Amino acid sequence: MGVQSAVSKQGRTAEGRQGKYLVFHLGREEFAVAVLKVREIMGLQEITEVPQTPHYVRGVINLRGKVIPVVDLRRKFGMPDGEQTSRTCIIVLQVRRRSGSGDPLLMGVVVDGVSEVLTIQEQEIEDTPSFGEDVRLPYILGMAKVKGRVKILLDIDEVMTAQELGGLELLPLGEEAPAEA
Repeated sequence: MGVQSAVSKQGRTAEGRQGKYLVFHLGREEFAVAVLKVREIMGLQEITEVPQTPHYVRGVINLRGKVIPVVDLRRKFGMPDGEQTSRTCIIVLQVRRRSGSGDPLLMGVVVDGVSEVLTIQEQEIEDTPSFGEDVRLPYILGMAKVKGRVKILLDIDEVMTAQELGGLELLPLGEEAPAEA
């Protein structure tokens, strides 16, 4: 199968998905996000809860004077809460705004641990298998088979802007949410 015909259901080619990825884990499952989306990795710190947010939004943190939202990826993916360890950390990511316009936003995601940065080649990536017509997984770029293990490649923009985020509007510091009618 040539690169031209390797278009996934999401309309991305394997070649377009290859590159450097930060690999992290939630439980025994390994996930990866494009390194270019990663701004920093920090240890778990105090998270200020925000009332009336979805259950997977842990709250906000102060990152050098910027207030950024923090999402628990275990909760977001419907996994049971895990035990926090010394490896539990927050990955600060740059995500595209919902509207697609304006500066990208910073957001933290809580993960069980970070393991490595990998360069994943196109021949190591397969399209996401079908789980039936009713199951859509637009946030999965594909499955990478590396070192005998499968790593789920995430499109972090889709994870953070998918319908499930409900009404959570991510605002840069200093902006106010519009008043509800």
